[in-house]
Amino acid sequence: MARAHERVLGVDVDNVLADYTGGLRRIVAEDRGVDPDSLVTPTSWSAYEEWGFTPAEFDELHRRAVVEHRMFRTLEVLPGAAEVLRELSDQGVRIRIVTHRLYVSGTHAIAASDTVDWLDEHEIPYWDLCMVARKADVGSDLLIDDAPHNVEALREIGRQVVVFDQPYNRHLPGPRARDWAHVRELAGPLLLDVQRLFSL
Repeated sequence: MARAHERVLGVDVDNVLADYTGGLRRIVAEDRGVDPDSLVTPTSWSAYEEWGFTPAEFDELHRRAVVEHRMFRTLEVLPGAAEVLRELSDQGVRIRIVTHRLYVSGTHAIAASDTVDWLDEHEIPYWDLCMVARKADVGSDLLIDDAPHNVEALREIGRQVVVFDQPYNRHLPGPRARDWAHVRELAGPLLLDVQRLFSL
């Protein structure tokens, strides 16, 4: 449990800590026998639309990616993520991983265990691991997330969110972090005074 004086930083995983789009692109390219570069970087939240999948086909792709390819164990970490979180943790910030990876029924054990293994492998510090669809149910002083629906839902109830920049969330107002160096600049020492960050 966080002590009264601790600040809690909530951090999403996919396309914030880990290159989910890149990992899925490689799997789709392998399945289709095409160059990964031929698959456009999604500019909408529903990547399956731009890669030619129906919602049902995308769910099956995601299931196979998690179970057969063990994607959550092998995704590349985004540059600087582990280093910045270690710095913040060393400054007394409590890191809370908040991710919705229990997406497809029957894959939960693999999704959870591979997520923990991946976090440990990349030496990402955290005190709490929350796997939830409704991120508004999880407390934090500041959350870093990329999903437009999460950002909007949290802001509607007055929660503080930094948007981690992706092509599909460019319509959202800031604060916005371009990369993890920018997260350090925005949320570093200012996390000790969250209200100052949002008055800039």
